[in-house]
Amino acid sequence: MNEEAKQPQNNTKIFGLTPVFLVSAITIVIFVIGTLVFREGATNLFGATRKWLTTNFDWWFMDIVNLIVIFCLFLIVSPLGRVRIGGREAVPEYSNLTWFAMLFAAGIGIGLLFFGVLEPVQHFMSPPLGGEAKTDAAMGIAATTFHWGIHGWAIYGVVGLALAFFAYNRGLPLTIRSAFYPLLGDRIWGWPGHVIDTLAVFASLFGLATSLGLGAKQVTAGLNYLFEIPNTNTTMVVLIVLITAAALISVLTGLNVGIKRLSQFNVILAFLLLLFIIVVGPKIAIFKGIFTGLGAYISKVRPLSNWVARDDTGFLHGWTTFYWAWWIAWAPFVGTFIARISKGRTVRQFIIGVLLLPTLLCLIWFSAFGGTAIDQFVSDGYTGVTETVEAYKPELSLFKMLDKLPMTTLVSSLAMLLTIIFFVTSSDSGSLVIDTITAGGKFDAPVSHRVFWCSAEGAVAIVLLLGGGLSSLQAASLATGFPFALVLLGMGACILVGLIQERRENLKLELDD
Repeated sequence: MNEEAKQPQNNTKIFGLTPVFLVSAITIVIFVIGTLVFREGATNLFGATRKWLTTNFDWWFMDIVNLIVIFCLFLIVSPLGRVRIGGREAVPEYSNLTWFAMLFAAGIGIGLLFFGVLEPVQHFMSPPLGGEAKTDAAMGIAATTFHWGIHGWAIYGVVGLALAFFAYNRGLPLTIRSAFYPLLGDRIWGWPGHVIDTLAVFASLFGLATSLGLGAKQVTAGLNYLFEIPNTNTTMVVLIVLITAAALISVLTGLNVGIKRLSQFNVILAFLLLLFIIVVGPKIAIFKGIFTGLGAYISKVRPLSNWVARDDTGFLHGWTTFYWAWWIAWAPFVGTFIARISKGRTVRQFIIGVLLLPTLLCLIWFSAFGGTAIDQFVSDGYTGVTETVEAYKPELSLFKMLDKLPMTTLVSSLAMLLTIIFFVTSSDSGSLVIDTITAGGKFDAPVSHRVFWCSAEGAVAIVLLLGGGLSSLQAASLATGFPFALVLLGMGACILVGLIQERRENLKLELDD
């Protein structure tokens, strides 16, 4: 263990609150009030921000994420992969199945339901890289897997590994600033550390709000489609308030009770829904889509990762750039959560588990849901899903696909329930993580702080929906993901330094033994 890293924390507080909590909370409150008061101006600002960032900084997001992927692959094959999180004698706290269920449920749950049907059909109808429209189902699945596969999970992997290593191997608090100890030293306890953690709070909260807003839109659309409940802003606001209250109950029960049990139940329910689609759907098309989609993903991942001289700017800016910003915005939250539950695994086990298993599951999921919708169009001439894409009603795509399968109302209701529970697991685990960051890495912050952050997530989701809808949700992720991308690069460099030092220490101990 590197004793030099064990430095006392800066305990400076203002009115009993850390500078990170105070600055973050005040800024969020001002943002919520300002957006509600100036809704029209906020809508215009969010729209302009989204367009400006995706058009002018596509290279920024693309290059950084590509570097992160290369770094993660290097760690898998490098001797550094043998380093164990928590030290040579550490053992995992959770089984592989429970660990995977918790990281997956917190990582991308709502997105799978919202984009599972929509995105493969969208890319089937308007394929990237100059492909011919409505002819290549494999490309629709591959392009979607590109956005939900290795590139996105590599972002989570770097943040999670950096935090886990410096918390469990170097004895530092489980907060973003700790990863920068090799670069900043004791200055992480001062204003540089405050800035890093504050950026992480903003990225986490707005990234979460984007997902919560998408979930609310989908559930509201489903309630209207199935039960004729009005699809209005009022319905969405009431829904967010109720689900945030449920998330708050889960937060108060703690990691090993609320979040753990909800995550396990969620994964079981998601698996049953996936199994239902495979059993009653077009089996041959689904399994064909898995293998052809994987082949297309492998063959097209390089050109899809390149931003230079692309003609398909709609795909590059409207999808890929937004996705990378969204993953980056989620990284402080998911990375911290993964770090908290990953002690005892080697770096190699950690990276492989975080990168490859979710990518494979996403491929299967999109092949089942998106492949079924594409087959409905190609084989049966059913245009229900394609019309939602053309009419820009993405929240209805899932329900239109299920409309052609048996037990439509029951299965659609279960899909909404799954979305709601994903909503809760994302919100409660996000609240715990943000609370940990603003408390300087402590797990025992006052309950009132957790209540505040859980409520803040719901409030931000509401004002973003009222202040421009989907465009505002995307703008929020882009704006907060942009500066945090630089933090990601610094974390990669610091984890490399830390792992090299740890590897040398382990080799020395092995020689002494």
